[in-house]
Amino acid sequence: MELASRQLLTGFYENELVNNILSFWLPRCLDQEYGGYFNCFTNDGSKMVSKDKYTWSQGRFVWLFSRLATMEAPIFTKAQRKEFLELAKSGRDFLEAHCLMGPNDWRCSFLMDQMGNHKEVAPGQPLDLSIYADAFVVLGMARYSIAAKDESAYNFAKKLFDSCLARIDSGNFYTLPYPLSPQFRAHGIPMILNDTTREVVLAAEVFDTEALPQLKARLEHFSADVLLNFADENHIVREVIGSDNQQIPQILGQHVNPGHTLEDVWFLLNSAEYLQKPQWIQQARSIVRKTLEIGWDSEYGGLLHFCGIHGGKPEGEEGGVEEEPMLIQMKHGWADKLWWVHSEALYTTLRCYLETGDDYFWQWHQKIFEYTFQHFPNPDREVREWVQILKQDGSPQDKVVALPVKDPYHIIRNLLLILELLHAHDA
Repeated sequence: MELASRQLLTGFYENELVNNILSFWLPRCLDQEYGGYFNCFTNDGSKMVSKDKYTWSQGRFVWLFSRLATMEAPIFTKAQRKEFLELAKSGRDFLEAHCLMGPNDWRCSFLMDQMGNHKEVAPGQPLDLSIYADAFVVLGMARYSIAAKDESAYNFAKKLFDSCLARIDSGNFYTLPYPLSPQFRAHGIPMILNDTTREVVLAAEVFDTEALPQLKARLEHFSADVLLNFADENHIVREVIGSDNQQIPQILGQHVNPGHTLEDVWFLLNSAEYLQKPQWIQQARSIVRKTLEIGWDSEYGGLLHFCGIHGGKPEGEEGGVEEEPMLIQMKHGWADKLWWVHSEALYTTLRCYLETGDDYFWQWHQKIFEYTFQHFPNPDREVREWVQILKQDGSPQDKVVALPVKDPYHIIRNLLLILELLHAHDA
């Protein structure tokens, strides 16, 4: 890519981050009374519907503001970076004070009210409904510890991380909003643990070098798990496999989540670079190619929420798993077009292009760019932030995606990473 083209792209993405996304969230996301953040807005961002706080999103906000404070591209002033760090501290302090199930119970409540009191999602359901929420708290606290040089935040992250690993090793954990029967394994678990482990590794390099050998072994294990067990011989990442690590013939085992896969690819690239595994890098790029080809909607454009292993609508026998929540979600939402899927695809394709010079990835980046910015940015200039979900034909729909929140995590993270990527190639 020529310098002028990179600078034009940098200007576009910087404007998107600063003037369209951050301008929506700041200052409206900050709870100045109790700490933490508000993000229970409607899909289009026009109305706040609740002041409840999902632990999942609180951890993500802490990570975002911590990363913005230490961003490696010259976008923000020192004063702005200081403000980001103060925003991150609000969530860090709120989580430390409220998210754990008890003083020595290293599990996170899934949902809290504005003040931090734990809430049931539905009567009679456990409070610790999702280990994904715990993982996002680990991510946020670990990244904050680096940004603020806060060893106590690292210690919190490490204890919660160890608790997550122990529960996963024992099989005693929940995975809302994607619960799955014990006879299956979900790609999302090694995927999130790969990214989470890397964040803890980076913090341990500052505060806890004795833990590094074991952490690096974990990082290698989670990456290898995806590449050896979930990725098949055709470079397709099956979203669900059997608990014995074998492919399953039912429709659950015959579908792909393109967004998850394209997101996980750059997690894998990060791990491969850190662990010096060049063979993983080649495999990851092959996965990108296959995912783009089968995940693209040939009729309306855009990436499908779920697709079959040969593209298009997932197909296969239900095989006695009709009540699996993941199957129900797939059947009713496979053709939806989601904001986060496209933001992940923007970063992954641009990264692959800039690292390889292969025009194949640049063409895909342009294709996804055109679809994304024709459909997701909010046409209401008083809002600006993206709409979250579209129907297959690209028209808006009002529908809950995973949690009843509006979450800027993927967009801000991907815009930040894209800007760092472009800056690194200008240097």
